[in-house]
Amino acid sequence: MSENSPVFLIDDDKDLLRATKQTLELAGFGVSAFSAATEALHALRVDFAGVVVSDIRMPQMDGQQLFARIKALDADLPVILVTGHGDIPMAVQAIQDGAYDFIAKPFATDRLVQSVRRAAEKRRLVLENRALRQAAEQAQSDLPLIGQTPAIERLRHTLRQIADTDVDVLVTGETGSGKEVVASLLHRWSRRANGNFVALNCGALPETVIESELFGHEPGAFTGAQKKRVGRIEHSSAGTLFLDEIESMPPAIQVQMLRVLEMREVTPLGTNEVRPVDLRVVAAAKVDLGDPRQRGDFREDLYYRLNVVTLSIPPLRERRDDIPLLFGHFADRAAGRFKREVPAISTTVRRHLREHDWPGNVRELSHFAERFVLGLESATTVKSDEAPAADEGLPLPLRVERYEAELIRETLSQNNGDVRRTIEALGIPRKTFYDKLQRHGIVRGDFAGFDGDDRRGS
Repeated sequence: MSENSPVFLIDDDKDLLRATKQTLELAGFGVSAFSAATEALHALRVDFAGVVVSDIRMPQMDGQQLFARIKALDADLPVILVTGHGDIPMAVQAIQDGAYDFIAKPFATDRLVQSVRRAAEKRRLVLENRALRQAAEQAQSDLPLIGQTPAIERLRHTLRQIADTDVDVLVTGETGSGKEVVASLLHRWSRRANGNFVALNCGALPETVIESELFGHEPGAFTGAQKKRVGRIEHSSAGTLFLDEIESMPPAIQVQMLRVLEMREVTPLGTNEVRPVDLRVVAAAKVDLGDPRQRGDFREDLYYRLNVVTLSIPPLRERRDDIPLLFGHFADRAAGRFKREVPAISTTVRRHLREHDWPGNVRELSHFAERFVLGLESATTVKSDEAPAADEGLPLPLRVERYEAELIRETLSQNNGDVRRTIEALGIPRKTFYDKLQRHGIVRGDFAGFDGDDRRGS
């Protein structure tokens, strides 16, 4: 609907400006009137949700010049030019350049109103499409940090807060929890996104190789060094350096790395040349480096140098409510990759998703989803992996609570999250149903279209 759509109206003829403003306001538009193009341009914002209507013949900045400036600001913003008879060739050229419409003076009020209404509708669609694209890009950029649990929401919020700073970050989390994903998001959401994201697993290289990989070398620096090599640190300058499993970094390299972090400079092997680097380091560890018993021979001063900001990724077993969303995403991705349909999800598989401890975290869940799509995860296979019933030894009231929560989840799953059908199947009032959802921490949307009809990916 175009009612109440904003309109910027520009005309140096004050009488005509006042009359046209009244006409558009009577038609339901919210009109801001300007007697000079420069005033309108100063007030215009890139997210302006309406239409610009401007006379062509004006002092200082005319309508054509205004249109050119608006086009540079937002090429999709509709501009309607009002012309005198002698300005028609000029207006035709503006139309060819992308102006929405031109109206010759004198004009019927209906002609102007209809043109503005169509332009406002076009603007509304443009902005809606932009919002949808932005939401899709946002969802894609967050993957696989999918989740609605408080821990993941806090993590995403913190990432947004610190991404555009140059602060070094230490990321902790179990194997497969997504530490490199976090590092990658810190890079992509920062002003360093146009630089290189350089990743190095410190536990995957021997000491004789890691020094050259990090610092680079000159020809002849050691046997086999036939040509110059730029190290990972220098290559990441103006970008982000991600050091995974930093607890595995050899002690001698730790000393050199400490100096790099303090001085922001690097000296390649085989030269005395000191090269400054614009460095941002994200380090990841599988252990708690703040605990001396887990830190081992990792230098305490290097730990404190890296520990400006620490981000902790919760294991999957501590955010079980996110598992259906993650599984749905991974299953969809696997189906596209393998050119297969996502199979129907049995109650046994659902129970496995809920009750399995997922020691391999998100990586393990991703591989499980791939095997599921390939038909390699049968009910028998899943059952054989299950631990003994989780409620053994619990008091009867707690067992009843767990059984009730499981029954609600299964009924929601069977009905693809449809509230009406679920309530009918359970035989309880709607208010009681929602009270139980809240008490058990069940998110109805997690089950919407979970069989593939409308699976959520964000």
